[in-house]
Amino acid sequence: MEAGTETADNKQIVLKSYIINGSSISETNMELKVGNRITLEAPKGSKGVLVKNLYLSCDPYMRGRMLDFHGSYIPPFTPGSAIEGFGVSKVVDSDDPNFKEEEFVAGLTNWEEYTLILNTAQLRKIQQDDVIPLSYHVGLLGMPGFTAYAGFYEVCAPKKGEYVYVSAASGAVGQLVGQLAKLHGCYVVGSAGTSQKVELLKNKLGFDEAFNYKEESDLEAALARYFPQGIDIYFDNVGGPMLDAALGNMRVHGRVAICGMVSQNSRTDTQSFRNMFGLISKRITIKGFLQSDFLQLYPRFLEDVSGYYKQGKIVYIENMNEGLESGPAALVGLFSGKNVGKQVIRVASE
Repeated sequence: MEAGTETADNKQIVLKSYIINGSSISETNMELKVGNRITLEAPKGSKGVLVKNLYLSCDPYMRGRMLDFHGSYIPPFTPGSAIEGFGVSKVVDSDDPNFKEEEFVAGLTNWEEYTLILNTAQLRKIQQDDVIPLSYHVGLLGMPGFTAYAGFYEVCAPKKGEYVYVSAASGAVGQLVGQLAKLHGCYVVGSAGTSQKVELLKNKLGFDEAFNYKEESDLEAALARYFPQGIDIYFDNVGGPMLDAALGNMRVHGRVAICGMVSQNSRTDTQSFRNMFGLISKRITIKGFLQSDFLQLYPRFLEDVSGYYKQGKIVYIENMNEGLESGPAALVGLFSGKNVGKQVIRVASE
């Protein structure tokens, strides 16, 4: 059947309401919308591509887009419209000569079964690989993986033999940071929120040590126990008290890469820090970053990380939920630590 003569229902996950500042994200902020019939074509003259979404990525930054706040680096979602995120998709029809039917692409798409993507410049073609699963292009070889790669090598500026600490270390970003640090010849400790995740860090992901931060009454003392000589690099995914504890254990000329502040998502008060003076006496560098600051490195990242994976030098852990309708619960679960590894939603078969 020719493209344009076929129609399909297009289920969507739409933003129902913004999160109230200070509240936790909830499944009630989203809803499954059905009955949206579409024609399976990319309109002539649109220069767009119509894709069938296969895998969707759940990422912590998406919570910020569910707030009615316009002062961030990316605009909020629109109530009543499908939410947006990174995905792996298959081209159904194309009005862009750079993309052909049946090709696989990765990039920003909507949380729905089919999406007309007009900004095709942000799409990346995927060459199918018998070794690397397609879903890894929203994780290991996608935005989270690149965040880990750029943050570690460019922001942390590691040296062989340094002492590296990673919080939320079993997550989509942290698990790769730790493995890259080990490949670089560093000593690596990670923290996570369950004993299961701690065992994964030590026994599957190759961290030198790991601990359950929920079992520690004194985070600063815990870090001193695992880093008796201090921390050279802290890759921070959580902020808050953990950041303060790490600052109290940094070595001279230590570096802190601020990747995420998940502990602060529902706070309305100001977080205070006790260990800021060390920034002066130890000449510590703290730097926040976005992966988009380093996009010129993306080709090198793909070559390096795909090579490490194929050579068995790194592994990657996914948490796969089935069906578009599972999306809201999967996204909400990120903020209570329900996922183990990278959280992905499988929308359709390849």
